[in-house]
Amino acid sequence: MDVSTTTATAAADDENTARRTALKATARQLLVKLGAGGLSLDAVAEGSGLALADVEGVFPHRDDLLTALVIDAYEESAAAMEEADRGAGATGATAGARLLAVTRALRKWAFDNSEQFTLIYGSPVPGYHAPQDTVPAATRTPAVLAGIVRSALAAGELTPPRSAVPGPPLLLPEAVQLFGGTPEEPFSDLIERGMVLWSNLVGLLVFQVFSRTHDSVRDEAAYFDFAIAVAAESIGLTVPLDGAADR
Repeated sequence: MDVSTTTATAAADDENTARRTALKATARQLLVKLGAGGLSLDAVAEGSGLALADVEGVFPHRDDLLTALVIDAYEESAAAMEEADRGAGATGATAGARLLAVTRALRKWAFDNSEQFTLIYGSPVPGYHAPQDTVPAATRTPAVLAGIVRSALAAGELTPPRSAVPGPPLLLPEAVQLFGGTPEEPFSDLIERGMVLWSNLVGLLVFQVFSRTHDSVRDEAAYFDFAIAVAAESIGLTVPLDGAADR
């Protein structure tokens, strides 16, 4: 391949990447107006000033576009958590303080990007089924939480539970693998408890982003911190609330 051909190929790749980025930006704007269920390639073409054929050249079907948006939302929200965890870890923060930092980061992202939050944690989009391609990005959020829980276990920062999950293990092998294996007693059900923490976090954010708590509490940010501390108790982790003013 000669230099001119290589240059032309690189230029075409750059143009396709730029168009893909621009189309996703237009689609995110339309999510605010139309919701995920109302998103269409026709609307994206009109909003971006392109012909429908040009949009279909990048995203052949609406579901291809939705999948790209879903992956971006998971990646961006997880990146915010990972950055917060690095910052907290650099200060020598306890696992509880790290947990508070990463959940606050996810909360901020959720409010700053409510349409993307709704896309991944809101009501299912009629007719859309997320493909396997979304799984790696989706696992980044629980992976951040799992990393904090593992470090708390290694550092002796967890209080043993008063009762364990009865009967056989409740988890699929994939969940155990994500955590890094089943912890020894008395923390053999720590992964199950960690999933409770994860689901509580998502449910709490859904309540706050969709205004389910605004008429019940005086300070939603402070309530969020409190709720995370309560949820963390289920895995034996103490979350410090003395820095609540630093939200």
